[in-house]
Amino acid sequence: METAATELRRDLYALLGDLPPRSRPLGVRLIRQEEHERFMVETLFLDLNGIEPVPAHFVRPKDGTGPLPVLLYNHAHGGDYALGKDELLHGRSALQEPPYADVLTGLGYAALCIDAWAFGERRGRSEGEIFREMLWSGQVMWGMMVYDSLRALDYLVSRPDVDAARIGTLGLSMGSTMAWWVAALDTRVKVCIDLCCLTDFDALIASRGLEEHGIYYYVPGLLKQFSTAQINALIAPRAHLSLAGIFDRLTPPAGLDRIDRELRAVYEAAGAPEAWTLSRHACGHQETAAMRAEVIAFLRDRL
Repeated sequence: METAATELRRDLYALLGDLPPRSRPLGVRLIRQEEHERFMVETLFLDLNGIEPVPAHFVRPKDGTGPLPVLLYNHAHGGDYALGKDELLHGRSALQEPPYADVLTGLGYAALCIDAWAFGERRGRSEGEIFREMLWSGQVMWGMMVYDSLRALDYLVSRPDVDAARIGTLGLSMGSTMAWWVAALDTRVKVCIDLCCLTDFDALIASRGLEEHGIYYYVPGLLKQFSTAQINALIAPRAHLSLAGIFDRLTPPAGLDRIDRELRAVYEAAGAPEAWTLSRHACGHQETAAMRAEVIAFLRDRL
C-alpha cells in the first residue's frame, strides 16, 4: 500500500519536468586513477542521463577495502562554473580547509562528486542557455540536475566497495539545496547535511531575495504544492543536520524559524526528535570552523 510520503515524493518528482526514465542503463568509463597523499581518486565519465556524459570524481581512503560508507558530495555554485566537481578535491573560498576529500576519506568514508549541468567539464553552454532550451523542451534545469544526482546514487550502490546501507549527502549553497532535495526524494540516503541554503521560499520572496539564486533554482509550480519545510519533512525520521549563517541573505531568519518549528514537530511525531538539528552561526554564506566541527561530529555519530 502506498504511503502518504511515497505519494508526496512522486508529486514532488513530477514537478521536475520531462526527465529520462529512471530505469535506463547506467554506463561508466574510468578516465584515470591517481594516488594522493591520503586517498585514491578515480576520475570517471558516467552515463547517467543518455544526453551528455557526466564527469565525476570518486575518492576513497588508501587503506579502505570496503564496503565503505559513502557521501554524495554536491558542489556549490558561487558563479564559479569552472570549479564543479573539483571542489571536492580542492575546496573553495567559502569552505574551511582542508577540502572535503581529505576530511571524508580521513574519517573512513568514500565520496562521489559529479559536475552539475553548466559546471566543470560540462560548461560548454551557459546556465541561462541551458535553462531556456530545457524550458522550451518541457524540461526543468533543476529537475535535470536532481535527476543526475539520483542516478549518481544508483551508480554508487552498484559499486562493490560501497556500503549501500550507509549513504549520506552533503553540500554548501547550491550543493546544500541538492542535498535536501535528494534526501527528500530518495530514502537510500540515511544522513543529510546541508550548509547555508535551507531557504524558505516564502521568506525569500518577502525579503526580495529571489535574484540571490541562479536561474537554475526555480521550478515551475513548486509553490502551489510544496513549501521548503514540506520537502524537508520527507527526510524524516532520517538524520538531518542543517547549518545556517545568521547574516546569510539566502536564508532569511524568519524562514529558518518557520522551517525549524515545522520540522521539530514532524520529527517529534516520527519519534526521532534528536535526528533533526538546525544550527545557526554568526556568519554569512560560508562554512566556519565551528560548522566543520559539527559536520564531522554528526557524520561520526550518524554514519
